[in-house]
Amino acid sequence: MSGDGNARAPRPENQRLGALVGRWRSQGRTAATASDPEIRIAGSDTYEWLAGEHFLIHRVDVRMNEERVEVIEMIGPYDPESRTYPMRSFDNHGHFVTMRASVDDGGVWTFAGETERATLVIAEDGESMTAEWERTDDGSNWRHWMDMSFTRAAGPGAVLRR
Repeated sequence: MSGDGNARAPRPENQRLGALVGRWRSQGRTAATASDPEIRIAGSDTYEWLAGEHFLIHRVDVRMNEERVEVIEMIGPYDPESRTYPMRSFDNHGHFVTMRASVDDGGVWTFAGETERATLVIAEDGESMTAEWERTDDGSNWRHWMDMSFTRAAGPGAVLRR
């Protein structure tokens, strides 16, 4: 931190993250495998700007069956060299994950890490989203992992979009 009072303006590309801002009701399921049953997921996701709008804070508070999972993630700022948004997440079970987000001209988001990746589609009206997740154990063979849907929450506690 420089402390010199010269605040930088956020990159214009950071504005694309604004489509995520708000409180979302989250629900979904993991895919059953030969060794693991399907797990139901329900809770909330909240996205809000850190002051200065260089970073987007993403908070997850869900139940996976009966287990509570909490995550905090920092997204951004936009990296023009890789044309992605760095993502760093931390959960209440001690896990730390880094990923990179990108968005295409159609507004479809891709989140990619070493062992998991997702495609997120935001509805045209901005009131819902769907995500399909995949995982890999060996870095080359990807398998379906999880499907999620998100509905923008209204009322008290909902974050208004700008």
